[in-house]
Amino acid sequence: MSTVLQANERKELRRSALRKIRDNGNIPAIIYGSKVESKPVYISSADLTKTMRTVGRNGVISLDINGSKQDVILTEYQENFIKNEIIHVDFLAVDKSSKITVNVRVVLTGEAAGVKDGGVLQQPFHELSVTTTPDKIPQQIEVDVTSLQVGDTLTVADIPYQGTEFEINHDEVDVVASILPPKAEEEINAGEQQEEGHPDNEEGRETTPE
Repeated sequence: MSTVLQANERKELRRSALRKIRDNGNIPAIIYGSKVESKPVYISSADLTKTMRTVGRNGVISLDINGSKQDVILTEYQENFIKNEIIHVDFLAVDKSSKITVNVRVVLTGEAAGVKDGGVLQQPFHELSVTTTPDKIPQQIEVDVTSLQVGDTLTVADIPYQGTEFEINHDEVDVVASILPPKAEEEINAGEQQEEGHPDNEEGRETTPE
């Protein structure tokens, strides 16, 4: 049974209305999907926090909009890093019996032997694309790097997901983690540092007029 989260439909889409929603402790959101019409809503910030603690980052949520319920998963969110708060959420409408493709966080566990010897751990992929039914989406994919030595790489083929209820949509040769020699790390750090980018549109999948 899905955890229920109350939502209210948004009629006013101007930026001034979005600020008012946030000032009242709520978060603007959008519901989208291949079989549903996109719908702007807002939810309680406190209720979303409680719901995510219950179902996790990839769990199925029953969004209740004026008595009409829709199963969704949270696909994207935008944050105000200065205030440390979520300012917008994207919900994907799902059918529990149909497979979908989502990104799942990759968590490296253990302390690599190569790091103890002075090597530097690199993680090219912080998320992996997986396909499964909504109720089988893993909260995260854990990868043990304890045995990695300097110069070693760990690829998708090395992840022990065979026998699980999801499929990883990457080439088996894609590198998930590697241990660089200290010299290689120095060369990387000596390169030109680029400025941090900022998203052009903070509001996710919707564009709002002034």
